[in-house]
Amino acid sequence: MGRSRRTLPEELLLLALDPTTGTTAQPQSLDLGLAGAQLVELALAGRIAPDGDRIAVVVPRPTGDPTLDCALELLRRRGAPVRAVNWIGGPRLGLRQTYLSHLERCGMVHAVEGQMCGVLPTTRYQATDTAISREIRARLDSAIRTGVPPDPRTAALAALAHAVGLGKHLYPGNEGRSSRSRLRDLIRHDPMGGLVAHAVMDVQNGAAAQPRRSPAPAGRQAAAARPAPEPARGVPAQPRRGSMARAVAH
Repeated sequence: MGRSRRTLPEELLLLALDPTTGTTAQPQSLDLGLAGAQLVELALAGRIAPDGDRIAVVVPRPTGDPTLDCALELLRRRGAPVRAVNWIGGPRLGLRQTYLSHLERCGMVHAVEGQMCGVLPTTRYQATDTAISREIRARLDSAIRTGVPPDPRTAALAALAHAVGLGKHLYPGNEGRSSRSRLRDLIRHDPMGGLVAHAVMDVQNGAAAQPRRSPAPAGRQAAAARPAPEPARGVPAQPRRGSMARAVAH
């Protein structure tokens, strides 16, 4: 995969980055969106494909992007297709910070050091080339305004933006209500983007624990405990940070 084209996780992060404050909108759900954006990017690269509500590796060959290839290898190690909702809901170590650092190395953002409450060190990120962010936003605006079915990449970006709640950041207030509605409707234009976006929303709604089951026969005890969510193997859990650790501004 050539580096002349930005990946969907990079575009989603740039879309969420507030040019005034240097913080990211919807930081908690954005982490889920970045994991989902990796899946869509791998699908666009022909490395994975949907299998019902699961994700299957079809070509394990690396893409050349280290972060995407790490995700691809973890999926390959699973051996069997994994439910998208379980993959996206699995713990990940600093995925947002990984992409922010990558964008900084590429010169698309620069870090601004500061302090929170005059004590806790913080890092905010400012876009160095706002034309890139404007181009990404313009693609969404065009798809919303014209009603012309967008290309799969833009449709997936729109689906993910809606799923993580960026609609109210991009199109705020009552005047943005119709744009937010049309942003949501773009989810239907890309099957993989739609699958992943719905998985992101299911994780946020706490629906990741168990696929739907047939009703139990009458008279059978229905109090059996549901199995726990499928763990994301090979993915380290988020460590606890000390109160004086450097904070990344959200």
